[in-house]
Amino acid sequence: MREWTEAGPGQKPLPYPWYVDIVTKRYFDGVDNKNLAQVLDCFTPDARLTEVTSMTVHDGIDAIEAMFRRLFADFEQIWHGNFVHVADPATNSICSQFTVLITPNGGAQLRYENCNRFYCRDRLFHRVYVYMSGDNLLQPGEA
Repeated sequence: MREWTEAGPGQKPLPYPWYVDIVTKRYFDGVDNKNLAQVLDCFTPDARLTEVTSMTVHDGIDAIEAMFRRLFADFEQIWHGNFVHVADPATNSICSQFTVLITPNGGAQLRYENCNRFYCRDRLFHRVYVYMSGDNLLQPGEA
């Protein structure tokens, strides 16, 4: 068996709607509702999430969990919508552009226009690249 690589050979294509579903109905629905278990169920144990604009890397499910715990604690409301997706089943990946409305505790709502690139392995996110239009909100948390 070959080693897994982003968009590398040997990927098992899934139906196009599957990619949109995991991004919107599973992952971002979990983020918006602060459902940590639902969010983490989208990742492989050795996943890596990189916020590219600041090169902040969350390596492994424990680091990703800590980052989301901090995000959920620091922001009272989170919403993702206005999605535009381009899925590539042949490479088991999807690129999603979207709007984020997020309200810090006791603060004014912020608006971001972001883009994420998701690479899947075994029907889960294995590598995620986040491009933010503003300050990095995905800070490391306490593990």
